[in-house]
Parts: sequence; C-alpha cells; structure tokens
Amino acid sequence: MVDKFAGNDDVTFGDVNLGDGGPRGGEGANPGAGGWPTIRYYNKETGVLGKSYDKKTDMSMCDELGPKGETYMQDYVEEAGSTSLCSVTPPDYKGCGDKQKKFIAKMVEKGPEDVQKQVERLTKMKGSKMTADNAAWLGQRLAILKQLSNGEKHDEL
Repeated sequence: MVDKFAGNDDVTFGDVNLGDGGPRGGEGANPGAGGWPTIRYYNKETGVLGKSYDKKTDMSMCDELGPKGETYMQDYVEEAGSTSLCSVTPPDYKGCGDKQKKFIAKMVEKGPEDVQKQVERLTKMKGSKMTADNAAWLGQRLAILKQLSNGEKHDEL
C-alpha cells in the first residue's frame, strides 16, 4: 500500500512501537486499547489524538485490511487522507475507474461554481450513516473535486 501512495503529498505512513513505551498521547488518546494490530490516522480534523479505524466487515482487522480485504485498505487511506489515486489529468486519468472517469467528465462540464457546490454538498454528507461502498465513493468524489478546484485539471479537459 505504501508503494501505491508514494509521491502522494496527502499521505504519510508511520509505525510506532507502543510496546517499548512509545508515545501515548494526551487525554482521550489510548492507542492500542482496542487490541492489536492498531491502526490510527491523523489529519486536520482529528488533530494530534488521531482516530481509530472503524471496521467495515466482520473479518478480523488483519484480514479486512490485508490481502483478503479487497480494497478496504486503499479505501481507508483515501478516505482518511482525503485523497485519491485517481488523477484528473487527461488523457489516461491514471488510477481512475470508469465510474470516476464519468464523474470527472460530468464535473468538468459544469464549471468552478458547480464544483464548489458539489464539494459543500458532499462534505455535509461525511460522517453520515452509509454503506462502506457509498462512503468510499463519497470520498473518491471529494478527492476528484479537490483536484479540480485546486486547478490540477488541464486545458484539454
């Protein structure tokens, strides 16, 4: 997974050994309290305390985020990092599936105001109760819109 996100400025991977008396955080932070392995993410929303991974299936965490978990780890990194492996750069849209390519084409036609409206609408939906697939799609759309609103699209679009 680290290789997939190499070069993505939105994501950094780290490993902390709590068994050797590593950092414990402040009030409200108790890394490792839910058992091992523990996975947490840190971003502007979570602050220094971070947030634990919320399981999506009844598989063990090692299976869910490992090879048996299909795309759960990639979905998790994209969601927690507010990023995507999908690039809005034409002509090949590297890392994008057909659904994402259709969404890019639709949003490029709409213009900056509509892109911003979609960002606001989808941002309000974050944290709502939804299936894992719908949450992943919400995150993918937000990451695409982020690229489009940051001017990462090209004139060919």
